[in-house]
Amino acid sequence: MFISSAYAQTSSPLSDPFTGLLIPMLLMVLIFYFLVIRPQSQRQKQHREMVDKVRRGDTVVTSGGFIGKVARVPDNSDEIEVDLSDTLKVRVLKSTLIDVRSKSEPVKDATVAK
Repeated sequence: MFISSAYAQTSSPLSDPFTGLLIPMLLMVLIFYFLVIRPQSQRQKQHREMVDKVRRGDTVVTSGGFIGKVARVPDNSDEIEVDLSDTLKVRVLKSTLIDVRSKSEPVKDATVAK
């Protein structure tokens, strides 16, 4: 009398443990993609474009903290020559540039006027 009969419940499709874990995992992956992976890839793309557009006369900051003016950008090379002072020139890898502080007009090579 005090004990009621137990009836077997049919399982619904939402109570499946695989489906119950799959949806939250997919949501976490999507959130992770939009908050971490996508912004990082956009920053990498912007940095790559900035490094590719470095020209002679630009003021740059290296990863070592040096600030200098680009003296020479050879074609087909991953190195640039940076003037840190009037007497000190260094070669740095383009990939180690953190920032291009001031973009300047391209410096023309000195030509002799006739």
